[in-house]
Amino acid sequence: MANYPERILSISLSNHLRLPKNRQNGLGRALLGQFWGGGRACSPAVAYPTIYPPLERTPPGTGMTQAISSQWLFDIEDLDLSPAITNAVKTLSQGTIDERGAIYTKGEVVDFILELLAFKPSFWAQNGTLLEPSFGGGDFLLPIAQLIFEDYQCENRSESDFSQLLHSITSFELHALTFESTRARLITLAESNGFSKKVSTDIADAWLHRGDFLLAPIKTTFDYVIGNPPYIRQESIPDVLLREYRLRYQTIYDRADIYVPFIERSLTLLKPNGCLGFICADRWMKNRYGAPLRKFVTSRFHLRYVVDMVEADAFHADVTAYPAVIVIDREAAKSTKLAKCDCVSPKNLNAIAKRLKGKSGDSCQLESNSNQPWLLDSGPEMAIVRRLEKLHPTLEEAGCKIGIGVATGADRVFIGSFESLDVEESRKLPLAMTKDIQTGRVEWSGYGVVNPFEENGELANLDDYPRFAKYLKDREDVIRNRNVAKKNVANWYRTIDRITTSLTYVPKLLVPDIKGKAHFVYETGNLYPHHNLYYITSTEWDLRALQSVLMAWSANFFVAAYSTKMRGSFLRFQAQNLRRIRVPHWVDVCAKDREALIAASESLDFISIRDVVLRLYGITSEEAATIKF
Repeated sequence: MANYPERILSISLSNHLRLPKNRQNGLGRALLGQFWGGGRACSPAVAYPTIYPPLERTPPGTGMTQAISSQWLFDIEDLDLSPAITNAVKTLSQGTIDERGAIYTKGEVVDFILELLAFKPSFWAQNGTLLEPSFGGGDFLLPIAQLIFEDYQCENRSESDFSQLLHSITSFELHALTFESTRARLITLAESNGFSKKVSTDIADAWLHRGDFLLAPIKTTFDYVIGNPPYIRQESIPDVLLREYRLRYQTIYDRADIYVPFIERSLTLLKPNGCLGFICADRWMKNRYGAPLRKFVTSRFHLRYVVDMVEADAFHADVTAYPAVIVIDREAAKSTKLAKCDCVSPKNLNAIAKRLKGKSGDSCQLESNSNQPWLLDSGPEMAIVRRLEKLHPTLEEAGCKIGIGVATGADRVFIGSFESLDVEESRKLPLAMTKDIQTGRVEWSGYGVVNPFEENGELANLDDYPRFAKYLKDREDVIRNRNVAKKNVANWYRTIDRITTSLTYVPKLLVPDIKGKAHFVYETGNLYPHHNLYYITSTEWDLRALQSVLMAWSANFFVAAYSTKMRGSFLRFQAQNLRRIRVPHWVDVCAKDREALIAASESLDFISIRDVVLRLYGITSEEAATIKF
């Protein structure tokens, strides 16, 4: 500990702790006249030095709470931030529960994470430190505090013990009302454990910090980082604040949720051999936006455990957060142990923890220093995936193109009955919707999309299309209120995605994003895809044959390996997963197999063609026996 100039604080021992009669052993002896730690008699009032340095902005003669506040707490105004960023943070601090991404964790899950971390309540006595980046309602903080209080009171304690206790926890909460509510609960909990009102307040003021964790000046490191980081999408974060986050954190990429930089900063604050235990969304482990964070983790840390919690009710509210419990150590990378949880009963969670901490159980090896999606499975199918990745090209390498349909930003304006869209014929296109392909064949429902783009990619001149201009003018308020219009005022009537008219007339496979199993539908070249549909075109493959290859087996097989899992075992057939599907080159498919694949597409009988497809991929009989069809 640094040798700070001492400031003497005269405190009555009876003001420091108020112990119930059944706790008047150990610490209770201090109240009866023994000096803490020294075994010498002393008067009821003891003078002892505080551990806090005398800071310039701390007025002389202030009490312990003020000294702690001066050292540890910060005001957003004190940071070197622009007024715009300061105002943005204040706006977030007053948001609703949805706006601030607050999802509260069940106590059984908290206990489970503490068990996986091998958490020791006595850590504070060895100058240990714990960080919770977003303590919310205290789901993690309060149980941990109770364990620490119980440990503190089980032995004779000295003034240095108390100072270590005060420095043991650092926790943050941005939301004002939540902060005050949890602070009050912590003070009440401390009092119920025998601490006086004043000392309980001192503890709360030392441990709890109101502010933005991503902006807070934190100069220490931690043995444990634990919690449930907030789930806030970028759309809910003011642009000026998001830009500041991007400047500070390398892992904010593409559409990354705010929990991603929370993980990054938390990991950088770990001590050597420190460990992090979070329950958070699992999207980053496979999605495009998680690539920088995956590389960050595999290059510097060890992902020790991943527990899939998608099918478990891990939170107090019913949310679609697709959670996983992760434990990450600051040490050299080793294998990652895996588990799935569908029930948060203590019995089930204890059994999972025992398996993970034992020598048995599933595990996988992550590729070091890689941003590739993690294949978190140790089954025999993963070995097949890896072999086929080396043997066959991706869809795009095999002459295919993958894209997504048009997002307009205001479907109620740009989309409607094709016949009733009162614009020039060249300014609208027939639209393929998800419901049009439910049967496996295209059954057009008659919808169309207003097309503001010429074929050369430029916006249509409104003076050239009076009906189109009137249509837009009548709906101008709605159109201009879209984010895409606000960011590009001159092109206020553009759709989010540029519409390429020629795509309408190209044969394509249409693919819904979220399905329980593969659903690829052949469209002959009459419709433009809506944004809920991905599409595949090809200059090499006959798309009817490709449909059979994908539907018979391979699409489910590859996407299940690469996709994040959703509740109900649904898969994401999004572009990033489609692009990783392997297929043979069309030139390597013999004429007989080509005919069989095309015939299966016409009849939609894809099961009958499965053996042909397995042979095209070079799947052995032994491998086929391990595949789940």
